[in-house]
Amino acid sequence: MPLNTYKSKFQEFLNSEIINKQIFESVELVKKSKRIFFIGNGGSNSICSHMMEDYAKIANYPTFAFSDAALITCFANDYGFENAMAEWLKIHFTEGDLLVAISSSGNSPNINNAVDLVKELKGQIITLSGFEKINKLVGKGVINFWLDSSSYGIVECYHQTILHIILDELHANK
Repeated sequence: MPLNTYKSKFQEFLNSEIINKQIFESVELVKKSKRIFFIGNGGSNSICSHMMEDYAKIANYPTFAFSDAALITCFANDYGFENAMAEWLKIHFTEGDLLVAISSSGNSPNINNAVDLVKELKGQIITLSGFEKINKLVGKGVINFWLDSSSYGIVECYHQTILHIILDELHANK
C-alpha cells in the first residue's frame, strides 16, 4: 500500500542521524551565504520556485530560481538544454552565493553541468537526490542529501520537507 510506504520512508528519513546532521550543517551554510540559487527540473523545479519564495519571504534571503518559462526556453534554445542553467549561473553566481541543486535521479545533465560550473567557481553547493545511491550528483556538494527511494513522490516530497526544515530552523534561530 502506498500510504504505508510513505509512512515507513518518512520515519526512516526523519530518524536518520545523517540527515539530521546534514540539516543543521545546511542551516550554518545558508547563514554564511549571500544569495541562494535553486535549480531543478519538472517537479523539482516547482520545489525550487516555492523555496525561492519562502526563503526570501520568511528568512529575508535574496533568492533566485531558474523557473521562468521564457528564460528557460531562451537559454535552452541558445545554449542547449543541458547547458542552460550553467550559462544562467555564469551571469549571476558570485563568490559567497549558495547553489541548491535538486534532481530526483541525480543524473540530469543540466543539473550536473550547473553544479560542475559552480564547483569551478568555488561556490557552495547543497545537493538533493534519490534513486540510486551512485548517481552523478551525489558527492558534488558540500552537503549531499540522498534519499533511499525510487519513488518520485517520496523523493520529491522529502526534498521539499528537507528544505522547509532548514528554513524553519533558520527562522527559529534568528
